[in-house]
Amino acid sequence: MAVNGAVTWLRRAEEIDGYDLSASDSEEVHVLAVDDSLVDRKVIERLLKITSCKVTAVDSGRRALQFLGLDEEKEANGFDGLKVDLIITDYCMPGMTGYELLKKVKESSAFREIPVVIMSSENVIARIDRCLEEGAEDFIVKPVKLSDVKRIIDYMTTDFREGEERRRGINKRKLRD
Repeated sequence: MAVNGAVTWLRRAEEIDGYDLSASDSEEVHVLAVDDSLVDRKVIERLLKITSCKVTAVDSGRRALQFLGLDEEKEANGFDGLKVDLIITDYCMPGMTGYELLKKVKESSAFREIPVVIMSSENVIARIDRCLEEGAEDFIVKPVKLSDVKRIIDYMTTDFREGEERRRGINKRKLRD
């Protein structure tokens, strides 16, 4: 367990301050998957990895906030500035719902632009509308299928690539001036 913790720390340390320092992971979409159910968490993690995503899986909204550095003890966790391209979260979790996590992320100036996708086993229209109105990118009814994940990742990677091209274009223009 300590070895895994060290590996996790090293992997996270390569990304501190918003810079992904490992060349092999530089074009992967990094997804933060949040679900209190171990089985659902493993399923979504496997589906995301099939689509070549880098996945960090946590078991609660509170842990997700800690990972992002948005909890009350943010200076204690040391992971501020980690690069996350997408958050996918279960709606119904003890302690903090996915909706509450969505609101916290969208209130944050550092993370408000990160797309958040909500998952739920209940197809409740009012819940779906509320999440979408609060800023969720999408709402998936469980069980999550590979086609759901591919659809999300397709528009994520399109946005991701366009963003990279824009950044490269800006840099090239600055070099020419």
